[in-house]
Amino acid sequence: MLFRESAASLANRTHLEGRLAELLTENFLHKHGHRPHPSEQRSWERSIPALTNALVEAGLGDVEVLLEYGLPLTSKRADVILAGVHPATGGPSYVVVELKQWSSAYPEDDDPLRCRIDAYPTPVLNPIEQVRGYCDYLMSFNGALEQAPESVAGVAYLHNATEFGVAGLRAVPEDDRGRMYTGEQRGAFLKYLRSKLAPKPGADAADALLQGKVRPSKQLMAVAAEEVRNREQFVLLDEQRLAYETVMSAVRKARRSNHKQVVVVAGGPGSGKSVIALSLLGELYRRGVPALHATGSQSFTKTMRKVAGARKPEVQQLFRYFNSFMEAEPNDLDVLVCDEAHRLRKTSANRYTKAALRTGRPQVAELIDAARVPVFLLDQHQVVRPGEMGKVDQIQKAAKELGLECTVVDLDSQFRCGGSEAYVQWVTDLLGLEGDGPTVWEPDGKVRLLTADSPQELEDFLAARRAEDHGARISAGYCWKWTKKITPSMTTLPTDVTIGDWARPWNLYGDRSLLGAPPAPLWATDPAGFGQVGCVYTAQGFEYDWSGVIIGPDLVWRTNRWVVDRTASKDPAFTKATPDDEIDQLVRNTYKVLLTRGMIGTVVYSTDPETREKLRSLIPSAAEDQADS
Repeated sequence: MLFRESAASLANRTHLEGRLAELLTENFLHKHGHRPHPSEQRSWERSIPALTNALVEAGLGDVEVLLEYGLPLTSKRADVILAGVHPATGGPSYVVVELKQWSSAYPEDDDPLRCRIDAYPTPVLNPIEQVRGYCDYLMSFNGALEQAPESVAGVAYLHNATEFGVAGLRAVPEDDRGRMYTGEQRGAFLKYLRSKLAPKPGADAADALLQGKVRPSKQLMAVAAEEVRNREQFVLLDEQRLAYETVMSAVRKARRSNHKQVVVVAGGPGSGKSVIALSLLGELYRRGVPALHATGSQSFTKTMRKVAGARKPEVQQLFRYFNSFMEAEPNDLDVLVCDEAHRLRKTSANRYTKAALRTGRPQVAELIDAARVPVFLLDQHQVVRPGEMGKVDQIQKAAKELGLECTVVDLDSQFRCGGSEAYVQWVTDLLGLEGDGPTVWEPDGKVRLLTADSPQELEDFLAARRAEDHGARISAGYCWKWTKKITPSMTTLPTDVTIGDWARPWNLYGDRSLLGAPPAPLWATDPAGFGQVGCVYTAQGFEYDWSGVIIGPDLVWRTNRWVVDRTASKDPAFTKATPDDEIDQLVRNTYKVLLTRGMIGTVVYSTDPETREKLRSLIPSAAEDQADS
């Protein structure tokens, strides 16, 4: 939240001082580390006064106004939450308000859930549905609302719009958590506000909301079975919902007129790509629409088969690999959801492929051909091995060569790492993938980041978190040889990852559980995975509460820059033919993946003394954190 004040005080501040936007900009800069977009500043200058004036005119000057309220465990923010007393029940009452400066908007492709504004290059979500999503999400994750779901309402206020200008948006049904008023309906809007809020102080209600216990995020695998088999478990917000509706619109078109369309959904770690994929698959499955899910990750696919397809073999068959479509009939499927599409390969052929199928045909072309609506969900910074080619421009090019329309939806929200955009950006800057290089981590209250001076300290810290009923995993760069063959004579797993007198095994190789350790595909989700060190190929695509990351000798800090030492890598995917600059990028991408798995926090250790010193200058110490607690 950027600011909180009564409606009357806020109105006075706006009229007398004219500094509200400046104040919010200062608070935003302090909280997020960068300046807000100019369009957001314009909205503060124009939309907030329109709302506060309405509240004062409605006699609701004592209602508490929470500006830019951060939704729990995500980077998303509601424009305004009004907190007060309900005129009928006398209990707390909350109105989530989405403010729009639009003067007109119209449905995209006759789909009112997606709307087009002339000033925007791409469609956006209907504000009725947007604010309804915020209400549903707030109900799911704020414990203060658990016993009083009826206390939350949602409204979009388009104070510049005419009824004629947005008439097409009203095809979306309105209810108590999602309705819309325009500038022409100002009287009705005032009446609506009075129906939800009494002319009494709202400070206590605001306190209760802000002090409400945040429930833990629904982790992906924990609800996958319910999502696919029964009903929608996730609340999709803004661009997530827009991506979902874009695909569903393309499906309707495809079924109506044999239309074919490629959809790309691009976003960083934790932006909700796999949640969108599961939501789509679940809905399509329930509707009987022919659809499959595919990835290039053995761990992810096998885990989904086990978790989502437990006791239901036909559900297991929904999860395939990218190289499963070499002989597929064109457009045999309505939808093919390609998750983790940054792991696309140049071709599907490998050493086991029959000679007749070794055509050299691009894998992306096979996947596009296989369905009327091929959907690619990807993060360009998660390409971690040679031969992977899943980038937006490569998919766009492939679609263009096939004469197909390609729609791209960008996700900018953050749901992993406690919903901390600042943390994901910090990791990206740390590794030199963007920005000006490493910066000191400034805690933002959403996610914790610590550094350890030894692997034992890292492990002890995580063990303490497990004792508090949190999940935890240790992962590392691929810098130690991997004993992949376990013989019957072995009584313990080989301790390949050795750092001084600390030694632990890699996660198991293969699909069988041995000596108390889970099979490789289940390392990230089975509690018994804590005893082994995971690599990027078993961690990618998953999340856990606490993440311990060991930065190996393949990435070291020297004086003022990172140095990648290819000779320190034991990854068999890196060959003599892999260029130095490609390995440099892949190693950095690998550590970005490992550093963005933790939902609650991350502890980092480097095997290199100079690198440890650099990390200590940027990150608080785990030992000091333990002592403080």
